[in-house]
Amino acid sequence: MNEAELLKKYWGFDNFRPLQDEIIHSVLNGQDTLALMPTGGGKSLCFQLPALAMPGICIVISPLIALMKDQVEDLKAKGIEAVAIYAGMGKREIDILLDNCIYGNIKFLYLSPERLLSELVRIRISYMNVNLIAVDEAHCVSQWGYDFRPPYLKINELREIHPMVPVLALTATATHRVRLDIADKLHLKDANVFVKSFARKNLSYVVLGDEDKYKRLI
Repeated sequence: MNEAELLKKYWGFDNFRPLQDEIIHSVLNGQDTLALMPTGGGKSLCFQLPALAMPGICIVISPLIALMKDQVEDLKAKGIEAVAIYAGMGKREIDILLDNCIYGNIKFLYLSPERLLSELVRIRISYMNVNLIAVDEAHCVSQWGYDFRPPYLKINELREIHPMVPVLALTATATHRVRLDIADKLHLKDANVFVKSFARKNLSYVVLGDEDKYKRLI
């Protein structure tokens, strides 16, 4: 199936949102990609759809366990095989899930960044047929960001394991300086950069003087 057919089958949409199509094509062309999109802008579809279009498994790095669980359940509801590995899981359970990613039909492996500190996880990933590395909340890799998380620096080790696999870095908040730092820390190569406008037509801002605030409360 092509991208439009996958979009219709799994998401029920006839058209992509702004920039989604361009980001997806960049990934399918094997390009490293950095996308800055507002919350609710459809970031997850930008890695889920191209990963479905390619053979192999997509590794998704996400710092939020609740979000990982939600996305895994959403994918399963669509009939897509997905698993998540995060802090607090037992070694035996992790071992079984990693085996399923190597030998089974799993299309998405969600990992918390802390899991990349495990040599077991990194070794098992080397046996996987990885088609895409997606980094959600990518600003967490930057020391210039407000939410820096040191384990994110381990992501570039995935690049050493699978040097030919494209990386898609996604964030809803990053200054120009942070975007440059993301590209550097993740070793993005000639990355295509997409920045979606954060303007919201349904929102307006009004500045009112203090002298009238009591009148407005009456």
